[in-house]
Amino acid sequence: MADSVNYDLAIIGGGLAGLTLAIQCAQAGDRVVLFEKKQYPFHKVCGEYISNESKPFLERLGLSVTELNLPSISTLQVSSVNGQRYTFPLPKGGFGISRYELDHRLYQLALQKGVVVYTGTKVQDVQFQNDQFVISTPLGEFVSRLAVGSYGKRSNLDSKWNRSFLQRNGNASTNYIGVKYHIKFPHPEPVIALHNFPDGYCGISRIEDGKSCLCYLTTAANLNKHQNDIGQMERESLCCNPYLKELFSNAQFLYKQPLVIAQVSFQPKTQVENHMLMVGDSAGLITPLCGNGMSMAMHSGLIAFQHVQAFLRSQSTRQQMEQRYARQWQRSFSTRLMTGRIVQRFTGSGRSTDLFLNTMNQFPALAQAVIRSTSSNFF
Repeated sequence: MADSVNYDLAIIGGGLAGLTLAIQCAQAGDRVVLFEKKQYPFHKVCGEYISNESKPFLERLGLSVTELNLPSISTLQVSSVNGQRYTFPLPKGGFGISRYELDHRLYQLALQKGVVVYTGTKVQDVQFQNDQFVISTPLGEFVSRLAVGSYGKRSNLDSKWNRSFLQRNGNASTNYIGVKYHIKFPHPEPVIALHNFPDGYCGISRIEDGKSCLCYLTTAANLNKHQNDIGQMERESLCCNPYLKELFSNAQFLYKQPLVIAQVSFQPKTQVENHMLMVGDSAGLITPLCGNGMSMAMHSGLIAFQHVQAFLRSQSTRQQMEQRYARQWQRSFSTRLMTGRIVQRFTGSGRSTDLFLNTMNQFPALAQAVIRSTSSNFF
């Protein structure tokens, strides 16, 4: 065994939900171990925008967002496939920061707070035995009273447990791929833009150091249609939108190759699996067009923290903790996720996208209601 210490909490995956949960529990005096299969810092396929309501939460963890002097974002611009553009105010606004930067800073904070972090370590299995968890890794086995899954959109553990969302996966037209670049381009700082193209949409917003995040979602079927060649798909599909054509023609791309994630599923997930609480994308994935998945991940870490603390301090049983966490997660996020899936149906096409955007433009109160229902009031 690599470590004979029994932990109060083991977290599998070091994204936003896992790191913020680890920091909170360490601040509360818990013994926390976290496993991350990659080495910090690293890039991640993600739209890199956070709503301003998350700032006080990050400040409580010890991260001073104000001192980072990040781009301030207050406006949403959406264009249809043919380039018709619409502008909407964001109710609370937000800021841009890359996952490369944010995750690394939270990782350093976790270490400072006393979290034991094993990077470059992939968890092979998690077993619930004798009212505790045994976590199997290449380093050996670790024992913990509680375990939380924070490993993202899908992992080997999902397949091992045959989670229900995998069984409901559809065909290539309902499975998605995400593609991300960092670029240099004169994109206006206050604006987060969402540009539709056939069978998908592309977001762009400013992040730190004068860079912008460009991240798009499309169907696996669209990629198949272009001989599984991302460059060809970008030239022939994304560039149907004149804004994207200008961007791909003139931007300085800072990656040699794009970051790509496949088999993205927006099917509903369970929030507890084999007595392990799920947080972040492991519990449920919000559509990228909602633009606030990072705040949602951190909020799920906050909800989990509250129920983990109740269990560790004998204020609830394990069964009560699991049931209460799942109920609160559903109350906080299920309507948002459903709304996001509905709105996504109106993207990436000609007529239905135009109709949807025209309706939002003609009825500003309705547009603000849709924006609020998916992207704000997490904290």
